[in-house]
Amino acid sequence: MSTTSITRRHLLAGAAGIALAPTLAGAQTRDPSWPANVTLGTASVGGTYFVYGQAWASLVGEKIGIQINTQQTQGPNQNLLLVQGRQIELGMTTMGVALQAWNGQGDWTRGQQMRDVRALFPMYDTPFHFAVLRRSGITSVAQLAGKRVGVGPRAGTPGTYFPLMFQALGVQNVTIRNGQASDMVSQLSDGLIDCFAFAAGLPIPGYTELATSQDAVFFGFTDAEIATMQRAMPELSPATIPAGTYRQMTTDHKTVGVFNFAIAHRTVPETLAYAIVRAVHENHEAMRRGHAAAVETIPENVTKNTFLPFHPGAARYYREKGIAIPANLVG
Repeated sequence: MSTTSITRRHLLAGAAGIALAPTLAGAQTRDPSWPANVTLGTASVGGTYFVYGQAWASLVGEKIGIQINTQQTQGPNQNLLLVQGRQIELGMTTMGVALQAWNGQGDWTRGQQMRDVRALFPMYDTPFHFAVLRRSGITSVAQLAGKRVGVGPRAGTPGTYFPLMFQALGVQNVTIRNGQASDMVSQLSDGLIDCFAFAAGLPIPGYTELATSQDAVFFGFTDAEIATMQRAMPELSPATIPAGTYRQMTTDHKTVGVFNFAIAHRTVPETLAYAIVRAVHENHEAMRRGHAAAVETIPENVTKNTFLPFHPGAARYYREKGIAIPANLVG
């Protein structure tokens, strides 16, 4: 990525008073508390996390002068487990899954409360929606009863939520198939599944591939279905998939979504967390070029997190920008 627009900046390194001074070439005086490199957990190929994660790891690594490696994972659930266990330093998660992790709820947590995970910055909303081939004749969620539905990796947000949604809506005898998002595209095209149901930042790469290579149909939920799901899962919020997101979409689609946040282990140095958050927000246009979903990666969206403590370095950045972060939401 081009660095011609970068001016020399200084990041205050807390009480130690150490200056981090990126130059035009991305070099800097390193804070000695930083590790030589860190790892960011993303998700499967074909989903937004994979693309978005590559984009911000590359951008931030260049701006602050640290190697950020990416590790393909099954998605938010596994990212939370890996960050909690300090197997990776950074990750990405949807806040619904993060709430389960914080409280140790949901079968995948096995009762473990993941209290060492900290929020860094807001990413984007994740709307849930559906893709089928037109020849299937399927146009609604109710018609998925008795069908084979691919939902991506088992430990991802779609893999976690779609079975719960079908249960809440009384859509019975759905055969759930798991795998990488790119595999779901192939299976739908080959007739091995009847529907590819997914949730990710827009546009979803796998859905874009379907829209250009197949006669596909996309749909969301009805108002009644949305109301029913919100009663069962209050962390879901109404969302809209705009017309034109994919070639065949001529009208807006109503659905539900959960917001995404970048996360870190609580032991990540404060100055490093601060530098990461600052680099993301102060290079917003470059983030958007990395993935269109980053249009929502703005400081004002910190309010989408109401329970997961912010890393102190992240909180310091937002407070410097005049954004209030409650004391009980920093740790």
